[in-house]
Amino acid sequence: MTLRELIRRTARQFRAAKLHFGHGTDNARDEAAFLVLRGLGLPFSENLDRKVDAKRVEKLIARRIGERIPAAYLLNEAWLDGQRFYVDRRVIVPRSHIAFLLKDLRIQPRRILDLCTGSGCLAILAARAFPKAQVDASDISSDALAVAKRNVRLHRLEKRIRLLRADLFSGLRQYDLVLANPPYVTTASMGKLPAEYRYEPGLALAAGRDGLDLVSRILQDAPRHLNAGGLLVCEVGDGKRAMRRAYPHAPLRWLSPEVFSFEPSRTAGVSRKSSRQPRAR
Repeated sequence: MTLRELIRRTARQFRAAKLHFGHGTDNARDEAAFLVLRGLGLPFSENLDRKVDAKRVEKLIARRIGERIPAAYLLNEAWLDGQRFYVDRRVIVPRSHIAFLLKDLRIQPRRILDLCTGSGCLAILAARAFPKAQVDASDISSDALAVAKRNVRLHRLEKRIRLLRADLFSGLRQYDLVLANPPYVTTASMGKLPAEYRYEPGLALAAGRDGLDLVSRILQDAPRHLNAGGLLVCEVGDGKRAMRRAYPHAPLRWLSPEVFSFEPSRTAGVSRKSSRQPRAR
């Protein structure tokens, strides 16, 4: 059987099983290609007419279908912005939209903080995007930091990335750029997540009734931890509407539908609209 045939067959199986895709791929064909190619230890550029032994990946395919385990966890591998990262169930699978916005930021930071770093992927991508910067990567989870340490070592960035255990900004210094991809899944949405997401640590997903529990803390504390001219870049997923309700007057700039930036120098402070007030319709 050729690679092309095996990938096509696997994609048909995935579609028939009605799997959910959202951990690095968004469709059955790409998920099948990822699992088959990397499961066989082959590069993405491999000739698809190459003959292969399908039995070598049958167990992986069966587990993806039967147990709904994301392919990234089955392979202990994820890709973001062309870079490979080690992953396991101690961290969520890298998929932050911030990764694709770094090159467009009009800033030359010397000190960068990656809050809620998880696997360390954004810290590593930031270190690559800003080669003169020193990067701190923090997380409240020691398990996540163990994975991040492995990835920092994989990318040979031990001299430029410092890993710290912290509850958001607690105990941290000031920075020119703060990146944050915190938990932002609402309580209602947590109860409806597809099976694949239940393999990810709930600590890295759940964020209260409106999904802004951690985002609000970050926005409140950011001015004290950003240098003059500093920038916060924060991801909120589909929480843009909730952000606009909670912070109707905040000078937020939306870099994408999922990511906003905030410059404290533009405002004296940010206050959240009281939940007692009627919500805007």
